[in-house]
Amino acid sequence: MNRVFKIYLQATFIIIDLAMLCIAFFFTTHAYQLNYFDNEILFYFYFICINIITWFICIIVFSLYREHIIIEFEKFTKRSFQTYILWLSINLILFLEFKIQQLDQKIVLVYFGLFFLGIAFNRVLYIGIKNYYQNKDFLFNRVIIIGYNTVATKLASYFEEETVNIKLIGFVENEQFINQISHYPVFSDIRDTIKIARENKIQEIYSTISPKDNNEIYEIMSFAEKECIRFKLVPNLNAFVNKSFKVDFIRDLPILTLRTEPLEDVGNKILKRALDIIISSLVIVFILSWLIPLIAILIKLNSKGPVFFIQQRTGKNNSIFNCLKFRTMKTNAFSDKIQATKHDDRITKLGAFLRKSSLDEFPQFINVFTGEMSLVGPRPHMVKHTHDYSEIVDEYMTRLFLKPGITGWAQINGLRGEIKNDKEVMLRVSNDLWYLENWSILLDIKIIILTFFNIIKGDKKAY
Repeated sequence: MNRVFKIYLQATFIIIDLAMLCIAFFFTTHAYQLNYFDNEILFYFYFICINIITWFICIIVFSLYREHIIIEFEKFTKRSFQTYILWLSINLILFLEFKIQQLDQKIVLVYFGLFFLGIAFNRVLYIGIKNYYQNKDFLFNRVIIIGYNTVATKLASYFEEETVNIKLIGFVENEQFINQISHYPVFSDIRDTIKIARENKIQEIYSTISPKDNNEIYEIMSFAEKECIRFKLVPNLNAFVNKSFKVDFIRDLPILTLRTEPLEDVGNKILKRALDIIISSLVIVFILSWLIPLIAILIKLNSKGPVFFIQQRTGKNNSIFNCLKFRTMKTNAFSDKIQATKHDDRITKLGAFLRKSSLDEFPQFINVFTGEMSLVGPRPHMVKHTHDYSEIVDEYMTRLFLKPGITGWAQINGLRGEIKNDKEVMLRVSNDLWYLENWSILLDIKIIILTFFNIIKGDKKAY
């Protein structure tokens, strides 16, 4: 997406959504004739300040204004109301929990309702605002492509399909190589590129011809910068790789990698490990210290066998570790071969509750504390399944570049529990790889929060 267009669109909706929250508040207080000079109004101002803070927390959790969300009306609208529901839930809990006597319940509920209508109204404006920006010339990047070849036509089609506010003016090619019709103008010849760029007010030049193949490209590169035109080289690497990749540099040497990995950065590794240690130590001290003895007694009373189910699972870099869980099944010979299924007769009555509530996973905080697991990451599979699934999905082992997690991106997107077919394996791997390439500390916090809400509302796949 055109970066300037994206910034304008994001900034506009951040501002009008926040403005709508304030308008809903002031309209409500005015309708109920509250005195703005009375001390009572201060409690309402404190309340809206909390609302603004929780709104920003919620938009971070749901990535509401991210590029891939805001560009599509349906996705943006759906995500907006999910964000509103989370915001409403948090503020209702705060209001009811702290029993703020100074606030009138009726006023608060009307304010919440008006903000909902405001969000809905803003989404009705979406198409008009987007079209308004799309028709603004200053938000367009005028582009020409040097070369009229397979790579050039593919690039042009990508501009048409995926890019917003890039206006392709045409191709530039030497006359002897123009041998097919294009619905874009094809200018001749390459030596006149800068002249063509000036006449058409071009802002970006994409060259699909290597300077090695045409020495004139070097000169064009030099003149482009003097004319304040961005020059971008599009190398044809199809002969070497047939998938997307990332270009990195060691000094002046370009290094091609198949994907970005934010957690290869030492600083990010330290940040993620710090979050793991802080949260796992708090859970061990304040929850597991009393939860383990309690559940141990219940497990012993419910069925014969050990308190913990300790299973070898595949960890980071294909290493093997002992994954801890509360035992939820009767002792059986198939626990390391066959995963739990719905109505599995191996599951005890207590075990069914522990699985439904996800309490059976809590001992894994010990695995997190010792460094074998992380709070967030791909779910660890038993060794047999790692072997089986790697035969199904070519990129399966790539997910093992990360530590396995108690929860993950796949799990909060509904991909948990029993795997019934090859497609489900592929979907989980796809989600795990997305997490690998898009990790951030805020994404981890978002996944942890959404996991907590999923536990509260219950998951039909938790069995």
